[in-house]
Amino acid sequence: MKVIGLAGWSGAGKTTLLTRLIPHFNAQGLRVSVIKHAHHQFDVDVPGKDSWRHREAGAAEVLVASSNRWALMHELRGAEEPRLPELLGKLSSVDLVVVEGFKREPHRKIEVHRAANGKPLLFPDDPGIVGIATDIAIETRLPTVHLDDIEAAAALLLRAAMPVEEAVAKSAAIR
Repeated sequence: MKVIGLAGWSGAGKTTLLTRLIPHFNAQGLRVSVIKHAHHQFDVDVPGKDSWRHREAGAAEVLVASSNRWALMHELRGAEEPRLPELLGKLSSVDLVVVEGFKREPHRKIEVHRAANGKPLLFPDDPGIVGIATDIAIETRLPTVHLDDIEAAAALLLRAAMPVEEAVAKSAAIR
Protein backbone atom coordinates (compact mmCIF):
# COMPACT_ATOMS: atom_id res chain seq x y z
CA MET A 1 0.00 0.00 0.00
CA LYS A 2 1.36 3.41 -0.98
CA VAL A 3 0.42 6.93 0.06
CA ILE A 4 0.67 10.32 -1.63
CA GLY A 5 -0.76 13.67 -0.60
CA LEU A 6 -2.38 16.53 -2.45
CA ALA A 7 -1.58 19.95 -0.99
CA GLY A 8 -2.74 23.39 -1.96
CA TRP A 9 -4.81 26.38 -1.01
CA SER A 10 -8.58 26.14 -0.84
CA GLY A 11 -10.01 26.64 -4.32
CA ALA A 12 -6.91 25.33 -6.10
CA GLY A 13 -8.76 22.30 -7.44
CA LYS A 14 -7.52 19.44 -5.24
CA THR A 15 -10.91 17.76 -5.02
CA THR A 16 -11.66 18.33 -8.71
CA LEU A 17 -8.33 16.79 -9.69
CA LEU A 18 -8.83 13.86 -7.35
CA THR A 19 -12.32 13.11 -8.64
CA ARG A 20 -10.83 12.93 -12.14
CA LEU A 21 -7.85 10.81 -11.04
CA ILE A 22 -9.80 8.14 -9.16
CA PRO A 23 -11.68 6.81 -12.24
CA HIS A 24 -8.37 6.85 -14.16
CA PHE A 25 -6.68 4.74 -11.46
CA ASN A 26 -9.70 2.42 -11.28
CA ALA A 27 -9.53 1.89 -15.05
CA GLN A 28 -5.89 0.79 -14.53
CA GLY A 29 -7.11 -1.81 -12.03
CA LEU A 30 -5.90 0.11 -8.97
CA ARG A 31 -7.90 0.34 -5.76
CA VAL A 32 -7.78 3.85 -4.28
CA SER A 33 -8.82 5.19 -0.89
CA VAL A 34 -8.89 8.81 0.24
CA ILE A 35 -8.23 10.45 3.60
CA LYS A 36 -9.58 14.01 3.71
CA HIS A 37 -8.77 16.38 6.54
CA ALA A 38 -11.51 18.83 7.50
CA HIS A 39 -10.50 22.05 9.23
CA HIS A 40 -13.90 22.61 10.74
CA GLN A 41 -16.69 20.78 12.48
CA PHE A 42 -18.33 18.41 10.06
CA ASP A 43 -20.95 15.71 10.28
CA VAL A 44 -21.54 12.76 7.98
CA ASP A 45 -24.74 11.90 9.81
CA VAL A 46 -28.26 13.28 9.47
CA PRO A 47 -29.67 15.07 12.52
CA GLY A 48 -32.66 13.26 13.92
CA LYS A 49 -31.78 9.84 12.45
CA ASP A 50 -31.20 6.95 14.87
CA SER A 51 -27.41 6.90 14.43
CA TRP A 52 -27.22 10.67 15.05
CA ARG A 53 -29.36 10.26 18.18
CA HIS A 54 -27.06 7.48 19.41
CA ARG A 55 -24.02 9.76 19.06
CA GLU A 56 -25.83 12.66 20.67
CA ALA A 57 -26.69 10.38 23.58
CA GLY A 58 -22.96 9.77 24.12
CA ALA A 59 -21.98 6.65 22.18
CA ALA A 60 -18.22 6.53 21.54
CA GLU A 61 -18.73 4.88 18.14
CA VAL A 62 -21.71 4.21 15.93
CA LEU A 63 -21.43 1.78 13.02
CA VAL A 64 -24.18 1.99 10.41
CA ALA A 65 -24.43 -0.84 7.90
CA SER A 66 -26.60 -1.70 4.91
CA SER A 67 -26.35 -3.96 1.90
CA ASN A 68 -24.59 -1.13 0.00
CA ARG A 69 -22.08 0.32 2.50
CA TRP A 70 -21.07 0.68 6.10
CA ALA A 71 -19.75 3.68 7.98
CA LEU A 72 -18.11 3.95 11.37
CA MET A 73 -18.39 7.26 13.17
CA HIS A 74 -16.03 7.78 16.08
CA GLU A 75 -16.59 10.66 18.48
CA LEU A 76 -13.39 12.18 19.89
CA ARG A 77 -15.25 13.74 22.82
CA GLY A 78 -12.34 16.01 23.64
CA ALA A 79 -9.57 13.54 22.82
CA GLU A 80 -6.69 14.67 20.62
CA GLU A 81 -7.27 14.67 16.87
CA PRO A 82 -5.75 11.52 15.35
CA ARG A 83 -2.63 11.95 13.25
CA LEU A 84 -2.25 10.56 9.76
CA PRO A 85 -0.44 7.31 10.77
CA GLU A 86 -3.32 6.31 13.05
CA LEU A 87 -5.85 6.99 10.30
CA LEU A 88 -3.83 5.07 7.71
CA GLY A 89 -3.94 2.09 10.06
CA LYS A 90 -7.74 2.13 10.00
CA LEU A 91 -8.00 1.68 6.22
CA SER A 92 -8.43 -1.60 4.39
CA SER A 93 -5.51 -2.49 2.15
CA VAL A 94 -5.60 -0.79 -1.24
CA ASP A 95 -3.03 0.07 -3.90
CA LEU A 96 -2.97 3.82 -3.28
CA VAL A 97 -4.14 6.16 -0.53
CA VAL A 98 -4.47 9.82 -1.53
CA VAL A 99 -4.36 12.22 1.40
CA GLU A 100 -5.97 15.63 1.04
CA GLY A 101 -4.82 17.86 3.87
CA PHE A 102 -2.58 16.88 6.80
CA LYS A 103 -0.01 19.34 5.45
CA ARG A 104 2.07 19.20 8.65
CA GLU A 105 2.69 15.48 8.17
CA PRO A 106 5.94 14.54 6.38
CA HIS A 107 4.50 12.28 3.66
CA ARG A 108 5.21 13.17 0.03
CA LYS A 109 2.78 15.59 -1.57
CA ILE A 110 1.90 16.93 -4.98
CA GLU A 111 0.99 20.60 -4.86
CA VAL A 112 -2.16 21.61 -6.72
CA HIS A 113 -1.84 25.22 -7.83
CA ARG A 114 -4.31 27.33 -9.83
CA ALA A 115 -3.13 30.78 -10.99
CA ALA A 116 -6.62 32.33 -10.74
CA ASN A 117 -6.57 31.59 -7.02
CA GLY A 118 -4.00 34.35 -6.57
CA LYS A 119 -2.20 32.44 -3.82
CA PRO A 120 1.54 31.80 -3.57
CA LEU A 121 3.05 28.39 -4.15
CA LEU A 122 3.58 26.19 -1.09
CA PHE A 123 6.52 24.18 -2.42
CA PRO A 124 9.44 26.37 -1.46
CA ASP A 125 8.41 26.07 2.20
CA ASP A 126 7.24 22.44 2.34
CA PRO A 127 10.01 19.87 1.82
CA GLY A 128 7.34 17.16 1.40
CA ILE A 129 6.20 18.63 -1.93
CA VAL A 130 7.79 16.56 -4.69
CA GLY A 131 5.79 17.74 -7.72
CA ILE A 132 3.26 20.31 -8.90
CA ALA A 133 0.01 20.05 -10.84
CA THR A 134 -0.80 23.52 -12.15
CA ASP A 135 -2.37 25.52 -14.96
CA ILE A 136 0.68 27.77 -15.54
CA ALA A 137 4.37 27.36 -16.32
CA ILE A 138 6.50 27.39 -13.17
CA GLU A 139 10.28 27.72 -12.86
CA THR A 140 11.28 24.77 -10.69
CA ARG A 141 13.31 21.59 -10.70
CA LEU A 142 10.29 19.71 -9.40
CA PRO A 143 8.30 17.73 -11.95
CA THR A 144 5.22 19.62 -13.11
CA VAL A 145 2.09 18.57 -14.98
CA HIS A 146 -0.91 20.49 -16.25
CA LEU A 147 -4.05 20.21 -14.11
CA ASP A 148 -6.03 18.97 -17.12
CA ASP A 149 -3.51 16.27 -18.12
CA ILE A 150 -4.99 13.47 -16.02
CA GLU A 151 -2.71 10.78 -17.46
CA ALA A 152 0.42 12.78 -16.59
CA ALA A 153 -0.94 13.74 -13.16
CA ALA A 154 -1.77 10.11 -12.40
CA ALA A 155 1.72 9.02 -13.44
CA LEU A 156 3.24 11.74 -11.23
CA LEU A 157 1.21 10.63 -8.20
CA LEU A 158 2.16 6.98 -8.71
CA ARG A 159 5.88 7.79 -9.15
CA ALA A 160 5.91 9.95 -6.04
CA ALA A 161 3.82 7.70 -3.79
CA MET A 162 5.67 6.20 -0.86
CA PRO A 163 5.05 2.97 1.06
CA VAL A 164 2.67 3.52 3.98
CA GLU A 165 5.26 2.08 6.37
CA GLU A 166 7.76 4.74 5.29
CA ALA A 167 5.21 7.54 5.79
CA VAL A 168 4.36 6.21 9.25
CA ALA A 169 8.06 5.99 10.20
CA LYS A 170 8.73 9.56 8.99
CA SER A 171 5.76 10.82 10.99
CA ALA A 172 6.93 9.01 14.13
CA ALA A 173 10.37 10.60 13.73
CA ILE A 174 8.92 14.13 14.03
CA ARG A 175 6.77 13.48 17.11
